[in-house]
Amino acid sequence: MYNNYIFDLYGTLIDINTDEWNDDLWKKIAILYAYKGAHYTYDELNEEYDRLVQAEKEAVLKKSPDTKVVDIKIEKVFRKLFTQKGVKVTKAEVLFIAEAFRCYSTKYIKLYDGVLDLLDTLKAKGKKIYLLSNAQRSFTENELNMFDLTKYFDGICISSDEECSKPDKKYFKTLFDRYGLEKSESIMIGNDYISDIGGAADFGIDSLYIHQSISPEIDGELRSTYKVMDGDVYKIKKLIVK
Repeated sequence: MYNNYIFDLYGTLIDINTDEWNDDLWKKIAILYAYKGAHYTYDELNEEYDRLVQAEKEAVLKKSPDTKVVDIKIEKVFRKLFTQKGVKVTKAEVLFIAEAFRCYSTKYIKLYDGVLDLLDTLKAKGKKIYLLSNAQRSFTENELNMFDLTKYFDGICISSDEECSKPDKKYFKTLFDRYGLEKSESIMIGNDYISDIGGAADFGIDSLYIHQSISPEIDGELRSTYKVMDGDVYKIKKLIVK
């Protein structure tokens, strides 16, 4: 069967709902910026954030034109929101803003039923477990620790670190090169039919698709080797763990 199990995180292991467009979020973040002397109206802050995110994406693409799906380090945006108001901040202060932003924008977060059973089973069988997530390290690292998941992974790739995201084959290759993985021994497990499943198919590895309530609507071919359409994580073990 497989020796390397590569997991997506959000919508696969962690069930999460966030809202980054809520006025109350931006009002709270504007207050935090004002504490340090960087004064914005909440809607001005939101607009500047969006502008700087786009500018960062363009900068990454200019630096790495071979990247098909760009990601950025969101801390750069939070820092620039200070510096363009003439305020100097420490790395710790920027990280605090990122953490507060994630906390205020999160409506709920929990593990799916069956996740720990699946990961414990894989570990007991001597399998290798990897994370390939489209995410921000300043958000994700805390959430992995929150659920005590970090200990399960033999390797972790987070897209903000690499400035590249699924379904880009370059991002898959980063994981495989870094940890010396063989395609024939590996399977991708995820809830997004394009990022996870399409990306795995283009890269040339098997995959399992699990449909969850936050999965994008499937509009086209589902190219997975296996599928679980009712969100039951327990079924993953039956299908691909021997």
